[in-house]
Amino acid sequence: MKSRIFPNAFALLGIYFLISIALFSTPSQAVKHNLFRTCEQNKFCKRNRHIADYASSQTLEGKEWTSPYEIDVATVALNKDKTAKLTGNILKTTPKGFVTLPFSLSFLKSGIVRFTLDELKRQDGNIEIPGNKNIRKERYNDLDKWTLIEENLVLSDGTELNIEQVEHDLKISYGGGNKLFLQSNPFSIKFYRNEELQVVLNERGLLNLEHWRAQPPAPKEGEEQVKDSELNVWELEEGMWEDTFDGKTDKKVRGPESIALDISFIGFKHVYGIPEHSDSLSLRETRGQAEGHHKDPYRLFNVDIFEYEVDSPMAMYGSIPFMQAHKAGSSVGLYWNNAADTYVDIIKTRPSNDKMISSLQSTQTHWISESGLIDIFVILADDPSEVNEKYGSLTGYALLPQSFAIGHHQCRWNYNDKSDVLEVNSNFDKYDIPYDVIWLDIEYTDDKKYFTWNEKAFKGHDDMIKELDETKRKLVAIIDPHIKAVKGYKQFETLESKNLAICNTEDKPYHGHCWPGESVWIDTLSPEARKLWVSWFGKDQSWAGNNDNLHIWNDMNEPSVFSGPETTMDKNTVHFGGWEHRDVHNLYGMTYHNATLDALNERYNYKQRPFVLTRAYFAGSQRTAAMWTGDNMAKWEYLKAATPMILTSGVAGMPFAGADVGGFFGNPSTELLTRWYQAGAFYPFFRAHAHIDSKRREPWLAGEPYTSIIKSAIQLRYKLLPTFYSAFYQASIDGSPILKPLYYVTPNNEDSFAIDDEFYVGDSGILVKPVTEEGATSVNLYIPDDEFYYGYDDHEKIYKGVGNYRIEAPLNTIPMLLRGGHIHVRRDRPRRSATLMKYDPYTLVIALDKNGQAKGEMFIDDGESYNYEKGEYLRPEFELDIETGILSGTNEDETVLTPYLKSLWVEKIIIIGANANQIKEGTAEVVEQDEAGEEVKRSVQVKRLSQNSAVIVGPRVKLANDWSIEFK
Repeated sequence: MKSRIFPNAFALLGIYFLISIALFSTPSQAVKHNLFRTCEQNKFCKRNRHIADYASSQTLEGKEWTSPYEIDVATVALNKDKTAKLTGNILKTTPKGFVTLPFSLSFLKSGIVRFTLDELKRQDGNIEIPGNKNIRKERYNDLDKWTLIEENLVLSDGTELNIEQVEHDLKISYGGGNKLFLQSNPFSIKFYRNEELQVVLNERGLLNLEHWRAQPPAPKEGEEQVKDSELNVWELEEGMWEDTFDGKTDKKVRGPESIALDISFIGFKHVYGIPEHSDSLSLRETRGQAEGHHKDPYRLFNVDIFEYEVDSPMAMYGSIPFMQAHKAGSSVGLYWNNAADTYVDIIKTRPSNDKMISSLQSTQTHWISESGLIDIFVILADDPSEVNEKYGSLTGYALLPQSFAIGHHQCRWNYNDKSDVLEVNSNFDKYDIPYDVIWLDIEYTDDKKYFTWNEKAFKGHDDMIKELDETKRKLVAIIDPHIKAVKGYKQFETLESKNLAICNTEDKPYHGHCWPGESVWIDTLSPEARKLWVSWFGKDQSWAGNNDNLHIWNDMNEPSVFSGPETTMDKNTVHFGGWEHRDVHNLYGMTYHNATLDALNERYNYKQRPFVLTRAYFAGSQRTAAMWTGDNMAKWEYLKAATPMILTSGVAGMPFAGADVGGFFGNPSTELLTRWYQAGAFYPFFRAHAHIDSKRREPWLAGEPYTSIIKSAIQLRYKLLPTFYSAFYQASIDGSPILKPLYYVTPNNEDSFAIDDEFYVGDSGILVKPVTEEGATSVNLYIPDDEFYYGYDDHEKIYKGVGNYRIEAPLNTIPMLLRGGHIHVRRDRPRRSATLMKYDPYTLVIALDKNGQAKGEMFIDDGESYNYEKGEYLRPEFELDIETGILSGTNEDETVLTPYLKSLWVEKIIIIGANANQIKEGTAEVVEQDEAGEEVKRSVQVKRLSQNSAVIVGPRVKLANDWSIEFK
């Protein structure tokens, strides 16, 4: 939402609070780097990077660097139940002997391999923790229940493995053409697909698991600190038991517990994923001398980052520790199942002319987390779509949203009062601009107390919500996890009395500062806290009444703590179960928005699919929420950065993503605002938003010609809602991105692998390149294959062949092409909202490929309920072969045909790429099966639109029926 305090709140906060947030009070300034740690300042990262530097220096000096980790071969065994899981111990060499680290290697039925590494002494609880007795002794081992889909973790049958022992090592064949080589000393794992090496774990020997040891005694006066006797010569001792940053001290009662592992992608030049960062799609190097590389690793640590900068590896609001590597012929997925503060270094090796050395360019990564287990999943696949499908089987697929949720959203911090909201709602109708949702930021509450209303400004709020409903619009209200600490406020008093807030080291509710001033935070890791949260959303609660058109925005859930270190919560606070916040930091935001979805499901008795927007997220968040890229700025570079950020989110399995249209901070020029609406019309989550100090910028305020151009972009989005909805459904069953990077469609064209300013919309064949340069009236658009491409509006223009094309793009134009071979679906009748389009007929748009063929499919349900899970949907498939002259529509799925589904029909069919000899003007014969299965024949009129296109007028075929049209 925001990172700047509302001016009227100053009187509510103490001097300390004012000082702590003063750095946030000037929107013209960029991110304050001094508020956030670099790797050098975050000692666990520094310690592990030091090991990497030491190993590298040894190699450069011609000395041998050997990882101090080896498998205790005698302990390795297959599961007793004969399932495909190997267990054993890895031994870590220290100056005082060996440390035992139990490992497991699991082969899932899906073909995914899971490797875990733990610490025996802590697993057994055989350690002493000074101070808080409620803190767990184990390494955090409870992440699976939040991130993974248990039923998809089924192991293969052990008999499906072919295990061959080679001296002390193992060669294992699994999953149809995949092999794994488990090396015992030094420990490493090599993964092969079709006999080609793909991934190596611990290739560079950087595996590190900081084992538990007692803290050396404090030195006596005049004496030096005693060095830890269990440190190897290459290990640093900095920050192991205490760490200070920005004047705040983090006491680590469990001592050092970081983990690290190097993972090499052999022959892969490009790696993607690990959002959230404002950076390119193809991730950059973070070490070395390459031009444009970053100086610090990519950081995964959910923080409220004020006016984030572009082209940066800095931490942002969300974290998904999933990386995808791709090259022609194969793709790899790597999921690092850890919710602690994490850094990822990336190095690209260079091709070599030495015939003795592999000439392939590879990518070496180094993963470093502050605590927890080493728990990784390796996915080998033929292409990126297969990687997404398998990753989705682990962490889940995106929830199919209601149709309104993929329409146009209107928001700002804040709409002033009830009359303001209703006037904005009315003006959208006055100017004939469609939208579905209006949003309320924190000022709608009573003194920043959630589940209350500012009755002075929003008196009669229940009537306001009902009036929105009458115009078929929804309201989204913000609710954050910080609860104002003030007596008489029911939510605060309940949290305190039931001890359901996150606690400090003394087992008392942790207090910090956020929008309301002094606050506590609900601990949504607690089952009882989640039940309480659900109860506050009930229809018996006065704050929301009995309305069915209310949905929720969860913001500030990193969690944002203005008075805390790095604007977030102290890492040594304690959650339900005795886990320190450092273990679950990146997970917290997801537990919170999961609870909100549960609350809305209960509120609506599962009769409609809720909409929840979250700022903080983690792996698995796609199952319950949409996300946006946070507090961007009204500058051209932020418009440009939005596309690769949204593409990256889709690559990492969270496709329902967007960016604040117009930029949150500042005042965009009318040109920038217009171009942003044109880009935003294709964001999966399409919301205009603005800061409280920004000028009002609803579309009609831009003035002509801008208002008309913006309106046209929004109307295009509404025409394409059926195409977007079908893409969302596909994402919900196989993890597909809504917006696909070019390399998804042309996975063998290496020139397309790094392109991140263009995208395809689902499987529609629509190729878009948003204009992101000020004053631009044309763009260079890259076509990645030799298929036919047509101008989206001008069907006469045909682009053939791989390469760059200059596309004219005056201000009223969005650069769009249609790839041949695809059929997509539109609804062309203008309406005020998606809900009002529910019964409208459809238009099929057919773009023939170079062979005169095209295929497509769509998904239709009621757009609201969970009934599609019971089979109440349509999934018609369309196909046209110009040689046979037959266009067909069929339904292969056995579905439950409701009266609504039976009523849907096609009013127009546009065919692009057919000349007058192939489709003549005149009539065509429609053959349609009625409900009784009888064939009904009739004639329909065909008109030529141009030399290259034709239209079938009024075919009136029902989408629930099988039908064909034969051109005479």
